[in-house]
Amino acid sequence: MAPSRARVRFAVAALSAVGAFHAVGHAASPVPDRVSLSDSTITWSTVKYATNAENGFVNGSLDKKTIVDRTFKAHVLENRYLKVTLLPEFGGRILSIIYKPTGHEQLYRTEVGVPYGIKGGTFYYDWLMVYGGIFPTFPDAEHGKTWLKPWEFKVVKETGGEVTVSMSLKDDFEYSAAPGKFRRGSTGIEATYYVTLKADRAALDTRVVLKNPQPKTITYEYWTCATLAPGSDPKNPKATGGAEIIAPIQAYSTPDWSASLSDGDKKEGIGKSRFEKLRYFKNWPTMGIAYAAPNMQAGNFWGVINHDNEEGIIRIADNTVTPGLKMWTWGFPSFTNETDARKDPNPQRPYVELWAGVSDEFFHSAKFPALGEVSIPETYSPTVGMSNVTHANENILINLSAEASGVNLQLFSSEPATPLRVMLKRGDTILFNEGVKADPKNGNRISAIIPAGGNGEQVQLIITTAEGKELIAAETKVK
Repeated sequence: MAPSRARVRFAVAALSAVGAFHAVGHAASPVPDRVSLSDSTITWSTVKYATNAENGFVNGSLDKKTIVDRTFKAHVLENRYLKVTLLPEFGGRILSIIYKPTGHEQLYRTEVGVPYGIKGGTFYYDWLMVYGGIFPTFPDAEHGKTWLKPWEFKVVKETGGEVTVSMSLKDDFEYSAAPGKFRRGSTGIEATYYVTLKADRAALDTRVVLKNPQPKTITYEYWTCATLAPGSDPKNPKATGGAEIIAPIQAYSTPDWSASLSDGDKKEGIGKSRFEKLRYFKNWPTMGIAYAAPNMQAGNFWGVINHDNEEGIIRIADNTVTPGLKMWTWGFPSFTNETDARKDPNPQRPYVELWAGVSDEFFHSAKFPALGEVSIPETYSPTVGMSNVTHANENILINLSAEASGVNLQLFSSEPATPLRVMLKRGDTILFNEGVKADPKNGNRISAIIPAGGNGEQVQLIITTAEGKELIAAETKVK
């Protein structure tokens, strides 16, 4: 289809039909959306193994030749855009987010769980097993001590317009044989993970609330772990060569044992490397950790876009509260050398694991004031038709760029049924000012020509509702 064209003041705006731009008209009102909450069961396969009463690994129990099934109770939140599966019984996690307009999975989920790191001193229980999804980890580094614990599930609010549930856990337990680098005893921290899905909303809203009930300051770590594989087959989610880490950072650092990640990357000062290359999963030569350096510097989003189909999942949050960004993969060979999980069960699988932390790195503790509370609101928004994200909030994600010849805008609205008005201007010159109907399946692309002789080095963007309520504002420099 040829691009449609609309004459505007001093400019011509070319709106790509591929981006599914629609002018706002007087169409019939859409059928109201509703949110539902239902119970389900999930069956997960793992190799055979055994743990003791404290969740420590039983020596000699690992049998990779035998696969067993575990069944969990799950809870499903659903509206017209999202189907979200929660698994409180194993780590209080969001296990799956399916974006219904494309039918694709956004999160990674392993087919066969395989314990690893056994007796290696790396993890709190001296072993780990990945299932996937998004889940809270505390009060220590390296997945903490709650990733395999059952969390208490409650329904907080249930109406046709909104469902909010919670998963809660108190750190009042310990593993007597934890490696020496982990905390002794328990912190008493009380964690509640709220998950909200609203009608007509194509994004999932969450909030982590941590409470320190002690009358003294304590040290702790908190990280939200997200294993991502957007745009995937729901039956076989995985990251591919098209996966790119999207984050507004320029440099990263690595622990000494991960130094091979930065081989060939340009240096950005002592201990830092330029992030340009490592954004792409295909450029990870092996497994390892990369930290945003020095941290997120108040950037409010990160995530992954799959350029195979331009689908992504982006976390939007106040990263002054969670300034740490830790990135992990098993390396791109986990994709190129992938084997049948049932014939060759191993933990090295293709996914991108991103973490948001209250400190900048693992084993760098934060201080939790006496009787204090920490609240971490997050929004997880799918994206479609976007090759990058330059600005984001809980309402809109955009990719905005400008050259002397014109402006290019990609956008995704978290409330696609809400009519938008998009205005682009350079100085006093209006480049584009039209009503836009958000397209939840393809996203929206808008291009505007910049006339010669315009003033101002910046292009400004303002997106509002049709009634004039501002949803997002941004600007970019004309290159």
